[in-house]
Amino acid sequence: MSKVTQIAHPLILHKLAFIRDKNTGSKDFRELVEEVAMLMAYEVTRDVQMAEVEIETPICKTKCKMLAGKKLAIVPILRAGLGMVDGMLKLIPAAKVGHIGLYRDEETLQPVEYFCKLPQDIDERDIIVVDPMLATGGSAADAITLLKKKGAKNIKLMILLAAPEGIKYVMDIHPDVDIYTGAIDEELNENGYIVPGLGDAGDRLFGTK
Repeated sequence: MSKVTQIAHPLILHKLAFIRDKNTGSKDFRELVEEVAMLMAYEVTRDVQMAEVEIETPICKTKCKMLAGKKLAIVPILRAGLGMVDGMLKLIPAAKVGHIGLYRDEETLQPVEYFCKLPQDIDERDIIVVDPMLATGGSAADAITLLKKKGAKNIKLMILLAAPEGIKYVMDIHPDVDIYTGAIDEELNENGYIVPGLGDAGDRLFGTK
């Protein structure tokens, strides 16, 4: 069964307050999202496999721990997920980056893939799917389903803000995917926006309406 981890670190909560503020402009919004993603990455990668290696310091030889095992992939959900990638790459520069773009057909209500570019060895990597918002959970669940169809096995979902409805939806469909979030908000309103939320993350990141 998947687990939900709220990373309620003071620095994350502090920066989320500025992210939520409607008066925060696109430049500051982008920088804050990048910073929070970097801070959250510490927790999300806590269980990454390590191996003992021998190195030589200026004094003597010694044994240290370094990352080992499966390699990492960061997969943002377009377009808002792009705002979280650079922050994570500052901590994990060797990670590969894939991209998934989906929209829902208005007649069939089925997810339609309009862009999907993944590392060739995606089935061998530990994957972190990133998106600032988990509202209804539809986009995240669809992206994870697509990754599984491509052979992905070990997947985590990392988001800034989540609605309880979105968490439940993803957990029901993907009980093997752990969810990491900076905050769990109250609910969704009648328009599907998270309350209190932060508005439309994509528009605020890129200055669009």
